[in-house]
Amino acid sequence: MRHLHTRTTRRRVVGALTAGLLCAAGLAVPAVAAPAAEPAAPTLADGLALTPPMGFNNWNSTHCRAEFNESMVKGIADIFVEKGLKDAGYQYVNLDDCWALPTRDAEGKLVPDPARFPNGIKAVADYVHSKGLKLGIYTSAGTKTCNSAGFPGGLGHEYSDAQQFADWGVDYVKYDNCNNQGVDAKLRYTTMRDALKATGRPIVYSICEWGQNKPWEWAADVGHLWRTTGDISDNWGSMLGILKKNLPLAPYAGPGHWNDPDMLEVGNGGMTDTEYRSHFSMWSIMAAPLLIGSDLRKASQATFDILDNKEVVAVDQDPLGKQGTVVSSEGGRWVVAKEMKDGSRAVALFNESGSAQRIATTAKAVGLPHAPAYTQRDLWQHKSYNTAGTISATVPAHGTVLVRVTADRKWATHPPAVELGLDGSPLIEAGKPATPTSTVTDLGRTPALHVSAKLTGPEGWTVKATSRTTSAVVPTGRSLRTKWSVTAPAGTPTGSYDLTLKASYRSPTGVRVDSAVPLTMSVVAPPPSGTSGLGDLPWLSAANGYGPVERNTSNGESAAGDGHPITLGGVVYAKGLGVHAESAVEYYTGKECETVTADVGVDDEKGANGTVAFEVWADGTKVASTGVLTNAMPAQPLTADVTGAQVVRLVVTDGGDGIDSDHADWANAQLTC
Repeated sequence: MRHLHTRTTRRRVVGALTAGLLCAAGLAVPAVAAPAAEPAAPTLADGLALTPPMGFNNWNSTHCRAEFNESMVKGIADIFVEKGLKDAGYQYVNLDDCWALPTRDAEGKLVPDPARFPNGIKAVADYVHSKGLKLGIYTSAGTKTCNSAGFPGGLGHEYSDAQQFADWGVDYVKYDNCNNQGVDAKLRYTTMRDALKATGRPIVYSICEWGQNKPWEWAADVGHLWRTTGDISDNWGSMLGILKKNLPLAPYAGPGHWNDPDMLEVGNGGMTDTEYRSHFSMWSIMAAPLLIGSDLRKASQATFDILDNKEVVAVDQDPLGKQGTVVSSEGGRWVVAKEMKDGSRAVALFNESGSAQRIATTAKAVGLPHAPAYTQRDLWQHKSYNTAGTISATVPAHGTVLVRVTADRKWATHPPAVELGLDGSPLIEAGKPATPTSTVTDLGRTPALHVSAKLTGPEGWTVKATSRTTSAVVPTGRSLRTKWSVTAPAGTPTGSYDLTLKASYRSPTGVRVDSAVPLTMSVVAPPPSGTSGLGDLPWLSAANGYGPVERNTSNGESAAGDGHPITLGGVVYAKGLGVHAESAVEYYTGKECETVTADVGVDDEKGANGTVAFEVWADGTKVASTGVLTNAMPAQPLTADVTGAQVVRLVVTDGGDGIDSDHADWANAQLTC
């Protein structure tokens, strides 16, 4: 059975796969590696989905609860119009599972749930159409859908169901993968393609088989989009894992045939606005379908500001239809570039790490022609600058700077791009001054004039400049460097705190620019002498593939505190860390510790499932690793020499086959100082 982790699996107790296949939250890995296939050329040629579909799907916000009904769906259509989402390009209002009764009628037809949809689906479609929008619907390529209530699936009823959808005025069909009876995926999905085509109605066809059979290799002439991974969840680890699986599939996407890394979680509350902006930026640069998964009736203005950013949407909807490709990725610093129809490049500087990092590339590296200078448009700030060719920024933790760069003859009309940064360790002990250096660097072809810098910290902190904070001119490629003394008050609790670096300057044409970047400093405490359990010590940061990292229990499921006693091979441990791949937990060791020890393995709570690998890193150097471990293996002793390290990082990877069921334990994990 599939791991009960994500939207798909949590509701899909009925059977995820009767065929006995495991669904990874990442890409499925075949038992025998097949030769790499060339990206298939689309042959549907029906003029549909020439840009990635944009719209709404209710599942991530309502699941199968009673609030999913006709009134809600109509209300979403109203909001699309009232809030300008329709004008931004959002078009489809899609129903997910639970819209039907569990049984067909005497003629074998699907029956809309009269409690949820008292006027039927056609009435809802008519209302949505009256707003200039389109309606989508859901079923599964199996005998039943994925919900445990057992709603009827489309397997064996493809032509009848497709005709019902067409008669109702449906414009989009999402076809899931549960209870598929082991029937070949390509056959199941091709049959529904043919059934939809036979209706004569133009219907966008979304293949949702979780990437298990590599649909990107065969589905370009079957559907308009195909899921590349398991289901997304509303947390950073899930979004990040899916992003990493979808990025390499860029060659397979194009007009009418798109990689689908699942719906948007923007606004559902499990991530910060910074993380949601990254989510939206990266889906857009990947030319992914943009299907809103939050309840827009309750959405904040910050959520609408993200979803309605027309400059970012334009990256997703560019008619050239190229998916962005990875230019570089190292140390959590990602550069992803997307060729645009007008010859410009959209460039995402994406920081997956838990602290601010400088991320840089060049116009040449992202594929732009040589030019004296370039115009760089910041798509979140909505401001344009000139650059001599460097594309660089200090990107906040989990943040993304998204720019559009072009070899523009009018570059000189814009002020120079300036990068703000902070050199020095982001770690600070309460009551002791830290001495970082701020930098204000001119990346433009023109000089920055009358430059000033200002660093501010949290209330009660002392922040003083110990060198000059102004410069009359900063030429191209040069920096204003200012030394600071930063002190957190004695007794400040450990944790992350935000500082802000601001700069002001003028362009040669007299335009004043005010710029700011949020920076993070972590208040740390020296580790205690002797041997301590890592489950009892404060960490610098913790990232987890599903749910939070748990102290002294297993990972459990998605909620904090839902773990069980740590158990490896039947042996129960009272102390340790319960994590889920991909996972990383960082500790401040202050150059005062010598060893990390633990018994590691896959927790018994997932039965025979799960494959992981454990690593220990000391200040960026891997000092211990296990190789791939499975649930069938007993706990493995792990010892790492971390002498002299300031930061120790405990990492769990997915073993190379996706993160499904990867509940990993650092049992009896101890730090000796």
